[in-house]
Amino acid sequence: MQHRVIVLGAGYAGAIAAGRLAKRLRREEVAITLVNAEPDFVERVRMHQLATGQDLKLRPLSEMFAGTGVELRLAKVTGVDVDRRTVAVIDPNGTEELAYDTLVYALGSGWNTQGVPGTAEHAYEIASRPGALRLRERLARLDSGQTVVVVGGGLTGLEAATEIAEARPDLDVALAARGGLGDWLSPKGREHLRKVFGKLRITVHERAAVTGVEADRVVTADGKAIPAAVTVWTTGFAVHPIANATALEITGTGQIVVDGTMRSVSHPDVYAIGDAAMVMGPGEKPLRMSCATGGPTAWQAADAIAARLTGGKLPNVPIRYFNQCISLGRKEGLIQYVTADDRAVQAVLAGRLAAVYKELVCKGAAWSVANPTLGLPTRRRRVTRERAPAGSAAEALA
Repeated sequence: MQHRVIVLGAGYAGAIAAGRLAKRLRREEVAITLVNAEPDFVERVRMHQLATGQDLKLRPLSEMFAGTGVELRLAKVTGVDVDRRTVAVIDPNGTEELAYDTLVYALGSGWNTQGVPGTAEHAYEIASRPGALRLRERLARLDSGQTVVVVGGGLTGLEAATEIAEARPDLDVALAARGGLGDWLSPKGREHLRKVFGKLRITVHERAAVTGVEADRVVTADGKAIPAAVTVWTTGFAVHPIANATALEITGTGQIVVDGTMRSVSHPDVYAIGDAAMVMGPGEKPLRMSCATGGPTAWQAADAIAARLTGGKLPNVPIRYFNQCISLGRKEGLIQYVTADDRAVQAVLAGRLAAVYKELVCKGAAWSVANPTLGLPTRRRRVTRERAPAGSAAEALA
C-alpha cells in the first residue's frame, strides 16, 4: 500500500511542498494529493495589481502539476479529523472523506477585520482573488476626485496605497496607519517612503487607529472622521478557521504549533506550513505571515517528511530573513535589508532598481510554484518505514 500524503491548500507554501515531495519520493511508494478549492494558482503578492485593473497570467494547477505524479483534487476542505486521519471535502459531486497517513496543512490565511465594527459590511480586502476583483470593479466605477482610504500601514497597505495612487492619479488616496508611516524601517527607508508618497500625493494619517468603518467614511479612536468613498482594509491576516475545530495544539491566533521540522507538536503525522503554522525563528521570535516565510517552511516540511519516510537525515536549516521587498507602484520600490529576526538595518535599495528587484522576486516565486519538480537534483529514495501503520485512516474507513 502506498503511503498517502495529502497537502491542503495550493498557495505558495502548499504548492511548493507538494512539488518538492514529488521530487524526493518514488511515485509507486507514495501517493501525493493536493487539495485546493480553486483551479488556478493565485499570486497573492500581486493582488494589489489585480485590484487596480492589471491582468495577471493565469496559472492552472492542472498544467503546473501535469506529469509530476501529484494528484490534484479541486474541492473545498470542510473539516479535518486528526484522530481518524481523514479530511472532509466538498465539490460539485458532493461530500467525501479522504484518508491520509501524512497531512500537510497549508490552508493559509484571509483578511482580518480585527473585529472593527462595519469592516465586514463596508470595507474591501485584497487578501484573496475574489476580494481583489471586487475592489477592482468598485474602483473602476469611482469618479475623479473621490477618496480611497487604505487602512493599515504594513507592507500590504503601503503596496495597495501606492498602486492605487499610481494607477488612478485622479483619485484622492489616503493611508490610515496605527503608528508612524513605515516606522519599522530604517531612516533611509522611511525617507524614501515619504518621498514616494509625496510624489503620488497620498495623504497620510499617522497614529490613526480606525475604530469604525461606515459606508462613506472611517472613524478613528480620537473621534476623527476621514471621508472614504472606498475603504481598503489591510490590517493583517487571520488564519483559516479549520484548525481551530480540530484536536491539534494551536495558538490563540489559531496557528498550529510546530517543531523545527514543521511537525505538529501534538499530532506527529500532521505538518503545518506557511501562515497556518506558528514557527519560531531566530531569537525565538515568531515568523511573520508572508510569502517569505511560506517558501522556507514548505522546503523544511517536505524534506523532513521525505527524511522520515526514507530513513534520511532530518533537515536542520534555520529559517531567517534577509530583506523586506516592497513595491511602491510599478516604477518605484524599496528593499529594506533586515537582521535574521527581521529588524531593519541601515542598508536599503530604493527607486527603479528596487522595483525591478521586487519584480524578479515575485517572478521567481511564481516560477518555483509553476515548475514544482524542477530546480532540484533528483534524489528519490525508497520508503523504509511502514506505509500504513496499524490504526491508520485506511482501517478507520474500512
